[in-house]
Amino acid sequence: MVIAPTHAPLLSIVVPVYGVEAYLQQCLDSIRGDVPADRAAEVELVAVDDASPDGCGELLRAYAAEHPGVRVRHLETNVGLGPARNAGLDVATGRYVWFVDSDDWLPPGTIPVVLDRLRADRPDVMMIDHLRVHDCGRQEEDPSSRLLRDTPGVLRLADRPRLLRVQHTAWNKVVRRAFLAELGLRFHPGWYEDIPFSHPLLIGAERISVLDRVCYLYRQGRQGAITSTRSGRHFDAFDQYDRLFAWRHERYPDGRWHSELFDLMVNHFLVVVGNDDRLHPHLRRDFFRRVAEHYHRYLPERGYPRPGGVAGFKHRLVSRDSYLAYAALRRAHRMATRLRAATPAAPSASAASTSTAAASAASPAPPDGTPDPTSPRPLVRTRQNGSR
Repeated sequence: MVIAPTHAPLLSIVVPVYGVEAYLQQCLDSIRGDVPADRAAEVELVAVDDASPDGCGELLRAYAAEHPGVRVRHLETNVGLGPARNAGLDVATGRYVWFVDSDDWLPPGTIPVVLDRLRADRPDVMMIDHLRVHDCGRQEEDPSSRLLRDTPGVLRLADRPRLLRVQHTAWNKVVRRAFLAELGLRFHPGWYEDIPFSHPLLIGAERISVLDRVCYLYRQGRQGAITSTRSGRHFDAFDQYDRLFAWRHERYPDGRWHSELFDLMVNHFLVVVGNDDRLHPHLRRDFFRRVAEHYHRYLPERGYPRPGGVAGFKHRLVSRDSYLAYAALRRAHRMATRLRAATPAAPSASAASTSTAAASAASPAPPDGTPDPTSPRPLVRTRQNGSR
């Protein structure tokens, strides 16, 4: 049973939990330990035990018994990340909600800064920065983090469209709970559940605030994480983009934001299809074919600004459903990578030439398909197969 607090807090942090016994304590401590004693009433932590098969359920019971402000909801059957977030949202009482994954954690000093900015800006959505953290302890900035820089005051997406290219996750956004209800947004089941959730938040928001500070530490390479799991379930991304474009069409039938979302979709698909950690080799051709189908299904009527350089060349291959050419490009890139690794000191002229040419032709897009927003983009107008 989940008991609601007497007074509504400013912030509810929803943590869905499944199979993360080794990381859960760190996540919970990074949240509760960061709440100042005199501001404890402003924050509630709602943990959702998604029928975790390990000791997470018992850990949560013990943790809630020892820490005021922690509420736990135990689900009888496993429902998956998206529906588990919905279960936490259903019992959250804060004015704002923040979805934090249970294998990640917050750096010290985050909670007070987040609370202060929420009170000052009163946004519909507040975006925060993060770092990727590897098992060895190495930290790296996300390629899209630079898009958060120099964003003053409170604005709308139309004032700073580049914000749509920031990594499209739920955990890098703190959202006004009533705003979620106004948009009618919920998480869908399946993998890539953030796609039809994250983009509509930014498009529909009247007030967006950017907290240009690292407020989230994103664990990399965990066994069981979808970004490091080879599975046919990566095909779920196609259904999630169908949901996103259905939402856009219903809310903006005039076509607003279509070309921007289309470009993001193609870039994202290219990241997935080229990633050895996500797709078995025997699934790659079929995935590429599905990418080409979605390309022609959603290609905007007035075209779109195709990215330049390597990314633009990959878009052309998708538009032609040229998997064999794409596969050859991919092999050339991997050959160039091996050549560079084998000749670090002074590569021969021929090897250097091969390496440079292959890298120029096939270097991968940044994680989650974030292209360079300054790249020249010719308008592409070709349409096939009755795009909608």
